[in-house]
Amino acid sequence: MHIRKTVEADLAKIGEIYENAKIFMRATGNPNQWNSGTPNIDTAKEDMEKGIGYVAEENGEILAVFMFSQEDDPTYAKIYGGEWLSNAPYGVIHRIAVAKQGQGIIGYCIHECFARCGNLRMDTHRDNLPMQHALLKHGFEYCGIIRLANGDERLAYQKIKK
Repeated sequence: MHIRKTVEADLAKIGEIYENAKIFMRATGNPNQWNSGTPNIDTAKEDMEKGIGYVAEENGEILAVFMFSQEDDPTYAKIYGGEWLSNAPYGVIHRIAVAKQGQGIIGYCIHECFARCGNLRMDTHRDNLPMQHALLKHGFEYCGIIRLANGDERLAYQKIKK
């Protein structure tokens, strides 16, 4: 498996992965995340155009999609009910979705991004128990709550090099 930047030819498959992820979320007790229609192909295209869209691929098959940036995320400027482990420059992963559950793909993506910066932040919906489990399994620590631009709360996590 390897990580590469998204290209135009990936968009249809990415759209399919995002739609299947939404179905998975509903089936696992998370009916409120990603229910506004995004992320979708347009979101992936915007990420691609900004140079922050990535896929994990193996033998020509796209197994995951995500956004990775090493720019400050404005939604992480204020944290409630806790604190970040470090305020050093960080990377952030958003909109991660996999084509197949239980294959270790999320862990691979996290590992590759962490290798690039050594300080990662991620957040997830309170009802997204599979993602919360994955974050803790891959060395993240719960730090508190952040608010999205629309006011929605997300559970915030960080992983730093020790």
